[in-house]
Order: sequence, then C-alpha cells, then structure tokens
Amino acid sequence: MRAFTENPLRRYPNFALLLLGRFLSSVAMLTQSVTLGWQVYSIARLEHSVAYSSFLVGMIGLVQFVPMFAFVLLAGETADRYDRRKILIACCLLQVFCSASLAFIATSAEPSLIAIFAVAALFGVARAFTMPAGASLGPMLVPREILPRAIGWNTLGMQMGMVLGPWLGGVLCAISVPLSYATAATLYACATIAVTCIGGKTKPDHQGGKRLKLILEGISYVWSNKIVFGAISLDLFAVLLGGVTALLPVFARDVLHIGADGFGMLRSAPAIGGGLMALTLSTRPVQRNAGFWMLVAVAVYGAATIVFALSSWLWLSMVALAILGAADAVSVFVRQTLIQIVTPDPMRGRVTAVSSLFISASNELGEFESGVAARFLGPVGAAIFGGVGSIALTGLWGRWFPALRNAHLDTARTEMPARK
Repeated sequence: MRAFTENPLRRYPNFALLLLGRFLSSVAMLTQSVTLGWQVYSIARLEHSVAYSSFLVGMIGLVQFVPMFAFVLLAGETADRYDRRKILIACCLLQVFCSASLAFIATSAEPSLIAIFAVAALFGVARAFTMPAGASLGPMLVPREILPRAIGWNTLGMQMGMVLGPWLGGVLCAISVPLSYATAATLYACATIAVTCIGGKTKPDHQGGKRLKLILEGISYVWSNKIVFGAISLDLFAVLLGGVTALLPVFARDVLHIGADGFGMLRSAPAIGGGLMALTLSTRPVQRNAGFWMLVAVAVYGAATIVFALSSWLWLSMVALAILGAADAVSVFVRQTLIQIVTPDPMRGRVTAVSSLFISASNELGEFESGVAARFLGPVGAAIFGGVGSIALTGLWGRWFPALRNAHLDTARTEMPARK
C-alpha cells in the first residue's frame, strides 16, 4: 500500500531536486528544438523546395544522433563508475554553452546552417552523457518499492516540460530566434543549480573491471533479458517509423498554414495529452498487464499519427497529436519502470545507456527518416507510412516477445546476471 500512497516529492527532497532539474532541462531542450526546426526550415525555404527543406530539417536529428551513437555506451559505463550528479552538472554546463552559441549564431544576418549543425552535434555529445546518468540517478534517491510512483512523477514532469517548451519556443522564435536560444541557455543554467543542490549518495558501488568488458556486460544483459530488450526495441521502431515531430514545421507552414505560433501549438499538443496521462500514472500507476498495455499504446500511437496526417483542420490535428502523446506516455512509463525495476543498480548506467541509444535512434534517426520519407512521399505520405508501420509493429512484437506481452510491474524482480 505504501507504494501507492507515498509522495516521493514530499518525502525525498533530493529526488524533487532531480525532477526540477530534469523539468527545466526538458523545457530548455524543447524550446531549443522548436527554434532549431523553425530556423533551419525558414533558412532552407529561402532557396529550396518544401521537400528538400523538410530533408534538411530531418538532418538536425541525424547530426545529433551520430555523436550520441558514438559516446552513449561509454557514457553508460561512466555513469556506473563515477558520481552521477557531477556528470549531470558537467552536461548541463555544456548544454548552456550550446544554447548560448546558437543564440550568437542567430544574431548573424545570414546564419550558417553548417555552424548550426556543428553546435547541434556538440549538443548530441551532452545528451549522450545526460541520459544514462540522469535515469540511473533517480532510483538511488528513492526506495525501490515506490519506484513506479517516482517514475510516474518523473514522466509527469517531463510531459509538463514538453507542454511548456514547444509553446515557449514557438512564441519566442516568432519574436526573436536569438531570444529563444538565450532563454534555453538560462533554463539550462537554472537546471545546473538544481542538480548541484542534490545531496546524499550519488556515486554507485562500482564493480571494477575494464571499460570494454563492462560495456559488453551491459549489452549482454539487455540482449538476454527479453522483457527489457522487447520494450526498448518496440519503442525504437515505433517512434522511428511513426514520429512526426520533425515534420511539424512543414505541416504548420505548408499544410495547415498556421505559422510559427501554430507550430508551437502543434508541438505542445502531444505533451498536453502526455501530461494528462502522466498525471494519471503518477497517482494510479499501471501494475498488472503492463506489457499488454504498452503494446496497445503503440497501436493507438500509430492510429493517431494516421489521423494527424490526413487532417486539414487544426482542431483535429491537435486532438490527434494529444492522443498520440497520451499513448506515448504509457509506453514511456512502462518501459522506464520495467528497466529500472529489473536492472540492478550497479548496471543501471550501462543498461540505461543501451536504452538511451535505442531512444536516441528512435528520436533523432526518426527525424532523419521522416525527412527522407517526406523527400519522396511528401509530408502527408511520410506520416501515413509511419503510422501504418507502428500498428504493424504491435502485432509482430506481441508475437515475438511473449515475456513482454505478459509482463506485470508488481511481480518484476531484479536479477543480476552472473559475471564471467
């Protein structure tokens, strides 16, 4: 009963500080992301077609994914070896630098796309180390029995950031692109202060061993645990195919014709639905049949993507995106909770790094895939293709991963693989 009634924000102030830092970072990242997409698309449209400009917007995801792919496994081992709080502080400071650099570039009369992409790549390095350190630090700050509720609150905070960030980015980039980037830098600075104030034990009990061996051990654990592997791979391919985030500037400007303010509304809509769902999960977290509900959520995600692609009305597009966001919140909650409950703390950094690699591939490569698909199918065709693909994945993963389909959060157990 304690797991359902205890409020981790009130009883565990260090966890509350972590959530505050992650909320501020989420707002900053989404504010910056919206501004990046709008700025790149606006610059590209001065000389290129809608299709090619969409492709360049998708390139933002690729240039961020490449450094994340290169460093994230090392970042996971680093999170299992060193103080996770200090890693987060260093990452926040690097993100402040990246946002400030983008603000400086935007002040130019003719901003360079090459310079923008270069800073985006450096930002990808910061994200590579942020994700495993942040995700693995949370379970150190609360007891295991209330971890599902704590993750529910974490999901709620992230979704709230995803509501505010896109709206803020849309409003600010309509006023001034440099101002929007400067706001992101300020928010990252505030997040740095919040993380710095976290007390208690934030350095894991390191197992010892060579880096490569420990990295391979984390990969082996994910591969052998079919619940974890099924959950993160489902998220990878669903968002890789069905993600429409990168195409929202295209839909806002050339499909729905609603401008920068409307673009911010579109970016906020998924987070509104996700926030409402996360609020429900923070008070009544899924326990039984969690894997089944994750599969259902992915199917709903794909269906909502198709509705959005076919819509020519702003209100219907907003509703479809809100449903899409609510479905994604269920998937994120189940995936994160399963990983944190099943994985022992000395391996959380490495396992979370593998999960982060999948998430990064789904988000950043998903943006690239959307840009490429839009280049050949058009934005509407690309979104329909992704939605149909997400629905098809639900049936395949339900058949290929019965352990995931039958997973229950309240009976999941921590199992430490034998070290060789």
